[in-house]
Amino acid sequence: MPTAQLSKTFQQFVDSEKSGGVLLIACTVVSLGVANGPGGADYLAWWQTHVAGLSLEHWINDALMAVFFLLIGLELEREIYSGELSSLRSALLPMIAALGGIATPALIHYAFNAGTATQPGMGIPMATDIAFALGVLAILGSRIPSALKVFVVAFAVMDDLGAIVVIAFFYTADISAAYLAAAIGVWIALCLLNRLRVMSLTPYLVGGALMWFLMLKSGVHATVTGVMLAFAIPYSAKDDDADSPSYRLENILHKPVAFLILPVFALANTAIPIAGDWMASLTSSNAIGIIAGLVAGKPLGIALFCFAAVASGLCQMPDGLDWGYILGAGMLGGIGFTMSIFIANLAFAGQADAVNASKIAILAASLAAGILGYLWLRLRPQPPT
Repeated sequence: MPTAQLSKTFQQFVDSEKSGGVLLIACTVVSLGVANGPGGADYLAWWQTHVAGLSLEHWINDALMAVFFLLIGLELEREIYSGELSSLRSALLPMIAALGGIATPALIHYAFNAGTATQPGMGIPMATDIAFALGVLAILGSRIPSALKVFVVAFAVMDDLGAIVVIAFFYTADISAAYLAAAIGVWIALCLLNRLRVMSLTPYLVGGALMWFLMLKSGVHATVTGVMLAFAIPYSAKDDDADSPSYRLENILHKPVAFLILPVFALANTAIPIAGDWMASLTSSNAIGIIAGLVAGKPLGIALFCFAAVASGLCQMPDGLDWGYILGAGMLGGIGFTMSIFIANLAFAGQADAVNASKIAILAASLAAGILGYLWLRLRPQPPT
């Protein structure tokens, strides 16, 4: 992976994500403060207000987050067609890193929770929050080579894709075959429009809304629609992507996702009432699995899988990086936050105490991973030039 000048699109993505990370922190602090203040009960109840048959929290987690996953899918599509994942040589190491960063934390959680009521939480420490990881890299500034930013984004996006696959297969309600077949039928129709080179965004967005409704009714989590829709929208690598519907939509969505959807998600999902015995909850097997998975499992899995790939000759170390940088990237991969909270809601649906305890563990682990990653990359000796 050469340390070439970052593309304009990639740089815009980085700038948007790191700025959004600052806002996410602010919203989390505000939400935690309000939830545990004098009006906390009213604040918590407000998110459960029903509109058109769904609570506000449900609309956020099923509808707005589908837009977030649409953006993730569009970013992945760009990387596959013309970005850092466009060749097997460039894509293989981040793919293997993502695999290690998914499997190892999940296995660690499983080791602590196998056969218990909290076993479904093994998906919680699997994903990486790109916004926060890039926020830490932004603070480090010029000490970090551009190749590390590209590597972190590449494995984190694929990490999130892996989490989406897990959501689709393991965190679903009873499935309605008729609705699922109808949703897949709409997706196939949109793919046919892609093949016919229909370049207007309108039919894809209308079809995507219909597909989301059908997927919601099917029992498969509706946010999966976002990624499916992304790969149905035409992409063109010509002329810096300017005529591509995928490129246009990605640029439209960047700021609303970073500065509206994710902050609203944080406000709704970090409204956690913290009891006096919250420290004790961190010693439960579920919390230990989450914390160990994110703080230790992420860097361990990413570093070991990358080492095996390079040592076997399957991959090459990207130019400008060394094992210290790879390990630091793995530490930042332990910042789970958005996706981890999202999966916690699914893993323990209807179990408020388990969800809140999981969120506390996620916040603690993400904070620890961010601090450790920052210190490691800040204090490590600079490689010779």
